[in-house]
Amino acid sequence: MTLPLFQNFQDNFNWDTNDLSVFSIRFAINIVFLFLIIRFLYYPKTKRKDYLFTYFIIGIITFILCFCLNKLNIEIGMGLGLFAIFGIIRYRTDAIEIKEMTYLFLIIGLSVVNALLATEKSHQINLLELGLINTVVLVVLYVLENLWLMKHESRKVLTYDRVDLLNASQYEEMKADLEAKTGLIINRFEIGRINFLNDTVQVRLFYYADDQGFSNYGAE
Repeated sequence: MTLPLFQNFQDNFNWDTNDLSVFSIRFAINIVFLFLIIRFLYYPKTKRKDYLFTYFIIGIITFILCFCLNKLNIEIGMGLGLFAIFGIIRYRTDAIEIKEMTYLFLIIGLSVVNALLATEKSHQINLLELGLINTVVLVVLYVLENLWLMKHESRKVLTYDRVDLLNASQYEEMKADLEAKTGLIINRFEIGRINFLNDTVQVRLFYYADDQGFSNYGAE
C-alpha cells in the first residue's frame, strides 16, 4: 500500500525523456558559464584557489536543487527563498571578503536563472536565449574586471612598531618604512588603534594588487 504523501510525490516528480534532455542541456550551460566565470575571470584576478571548489559546488547544488524542487510544482518563491538563504551565507571560520561575496551572489543567481527560467511548457524559453543571457552576464563581468578605468584597491591590516613616526610631518618616512618592511607598493595608509603600552599601532594599508607582481591572497 502506497502512502498518500509518497504517491503525491511520485505524481508530481515524474521525469520523462524530454525532462532529462532539458536538464542535461541546462546543466551543461550552467557548468560551462560557471567554469568561464570562476576559472578565467575570478581566479586570474585573485589567485585564490580556496574559493574555486566552493563556487563550483554551490553553483552545481543550487542548480540541481532548484531544478528538482521545481518539478514538485513549487512556486517561483522557492527560488527566491533559496537565493536569499545562500546569499547571506557567512562561513564562521573566516570572514568572506566583499569581492568573494559578490561572486558568490553571482554564482547562485546565475544557477537559479539557468534552473528555473521559464521551465513551464506553456512558455518555454529558447535555449539560445538562455545562452545569450549567460553571455551578457559574462561580457559585463569581463568589462568590469578588465576594462574598467578604476583599479581595484586591496587592503591589509598589520601591527606596526614605529609609533615614533606617527607625526603627520613624517607621513612619507612612515610610508617608505612600511614599503620596506612589507615589500608592497603602497598607495596610501590609515592609522588605527594605538597601543602606547606596547608601542604598537594598527595600520591599514591600501595598494593595487596588479602593481605588486604577486597575488593579493590574504588581503582584506
